[in-house]
Amino acid sequence: MAAPQSESQFVTFSLGSEIFAVPVGVVREILDHEEAFKIPHGPDYLLGLRDVRGQGVPVVDLRLRLGMTKTEKTPHTRILVLDICIGEKQLTLGLVADRVYEVTPFRKDEIEGAPDIGVSWRSDYIAGVVRRNGSFVVIVDLARLFSDSGDVLGGLGRPVPQVA
Repeated sequence: MAAPQSESQFVTFSLGSEIFAVPVGVVREILDHEEAFKIPHGPDYLLGLRDVRGQGVPVVDLRLRLGMTKTEKTPHTRILVLDICIGEKQLTLGLVADRVYEVTPFRKDEIEGAPDIGVSWRSDYIAGVVRRNGSFVVIVDLARLFSDSGDVLGGLGRPVPQVA
């Protein structure tokens, strides 16, 4: 029997045909998608603000944040409201996902590091990769993805284009 510390719980979700996961402990709630209040001059991935139980929460199109195509809203589109600790600060934000699947455990010995392709690339947002059902699940390191690098919500180590 495995020790409880040998596995962690994750919420799995999709962006297109790719499956991603975040630790269940950072997920405050999962909401149906609603249009956000637009914020002028924000980066393209910042969709705006949404009221979540009296708190204005920035909503991010994670597909755009990761360099993918913009999310097309469907009946399955959801917003994961997350509380992310970045240093001494707690950041609350909503991530748009094409579909949210389940809470699932991953054993620590199943989690591989980001793939090495022989050249430097922006993979620091990948906390790990898990093989599952003949495919892969990418575990997102939210603190690195949204750490401060000079733009509104932080970056992947590269400048984020600003709206003119």
